[in-house]
Amino acid sequence: MTKLAFASAPCALATTAINAAIAEAKKHDWKLNVAVVDSGGNLVAFQRMDGAQLASVAISEHKARAAVTFRRETKAWENAIQTNGFHYVLTLDGVIASRGGIPLANGGRIVGGIGCSGGTGSQDELACKAGVAALQK
Repeated sequence: MTKLAFASAPCALATTAINAAIAEAKKHDWKLNVAVVDSGGNLVAFQRMDGAQLASVAISEHKARAAVTFRRETKAWENAIQTNGFHYVLTLDGVIASRGGIPLANGGRIVGGIGCSGGTGSQDELACKAGVAALQK
């Protein structure tokens, strides 16, 4: 999880994370939607790239919210189902079993989450990680 002072300026930090995720997507010509939520899963900021699919608007926010709610990357749920065969995970409210949702933390406390959607799971995850990295600088 990321260490940052998200609570002090959530909109500015959310914009920083989104801009970095969008920049990463542009490098690869991916069309993504990027959402950042606060510790309660409430939307702080969102951006839809030109050409990004409409269905991914809600999915990006869902990924960010799931990362906050379950205090882990959404990749954990993808692995639980695809690698470990833990299909019961699909019965848990709020789970999304696709990479591209990462919690943001400060001092071990969850302060938000970032979610990307519109590409493959690995593309979404890479863009999110670029957003997280921008907040660690």
